[in-house]
Amino acid sequence: MTRRWGAGPAVGFVFVGLACQEIGASVAVLLFPAVGPLGMVMLRLVFAAVVLLLISRPTLRGHGRSAWTAVVQFGVVLAVMNGLFYLALERLPLGVTVTIEVLGPLVLSIVAARRASAWIWALLAFAGVAALGGGGWERLDLLGVLFALGAAVAWAFYILSSARVGREFARLDGLALAMAVGAVLSLPFGIADAGAALLRPDLLALGFAVAMLSSTVPYAFELVALRRLAASVFAILMSLGPAIASIAGFLLLGQHLNLLEGAGIALVIVASIGAVLTGARRGPGTVRSGASGSGGGRSGSSGESGPSGTPVPPAEPLA
Repeated sequence: MTRRWGAGPAVGFVFVGLACQEIGASVAVLLFPAVGPLGMVMLRLVFAAVVLLLISRPTLRGHGRSAWTAVVQFGVVLAVMNGLFYLALERLPLGVTVTIEVLGPLVLSIVAARRASAWIWALLAFAGVAALGGGGWERLDLLGVLFALGAAVAWAFYILSSARVGREFARLDGLALAMAVGAVLSLPFGIADAGAALLRPDLLALGFAVAMLSSTVPYAFELVALRRLAASVFAILMSLGPAIASIAGFLLLGQHLNLLEGAGIALVIVASIGAVLTGARRGPGTVRSGASGSGGGRSGSSGESGPSGTPVPPAEPLA
């Protein structure tokens, strides 16, 4: 059945999924004045957890201590990663935030590749990030940059944690349970940030929409695309996330980037694609999705890994 349509529609599904993610992030930014970034994190994680638990109906029995430890660790990473990402979004343009965040999985993939040539892509990526300053880092909020870098580190841990949970639990069970842990951890911070706004049905409905756009819908499209696309092709397409984020930020949030900043984003994308190809040369890869099985999978974005487990940068994690 999956052979009835070619790679063209599959590529379209990937781009639609990326667009949904960044539209969701843009809507989240628009809700910051009402619920705050941490309130938005709470709404996204809570609604995503509810949907995933209803879909997967995970089995709680038959899991050892190591499995539950992995779930808790993954849940902590999910809460921290999303919190830092939204705190960065409050201070930086969407395209810049996603570009800095992608450094996490990019560096992880370069280190795991164990090739001296892979560090060429690292240098290219950091040149791109330097260019994001547009000739002067004073244009960018320093605290926002630190939040984005923290999200990048958390994303690297996300990839490692999701792989461990994927080995311990079947299907979406581990992700659903970890999402529930992350949602619980986010509650006190989200309630403190959003306050009485959480009593407004319209804001709750928009929070649900962000969770679906940023997590559930992209993950569904990724699953469809992965049935037809090679893992390396899929990973390369997902590397275009910073460009999609920049377009969404311009169209939906009125965020303008100058020529040097645009060049910086392009350099990071090229570095990501180069890292994908370097990892792919080690052998045929398999796809590990963040819901993985985002990136998440971001709830899940998907990441490619080679036979030795070399992760390749996915797009922004779905969760």
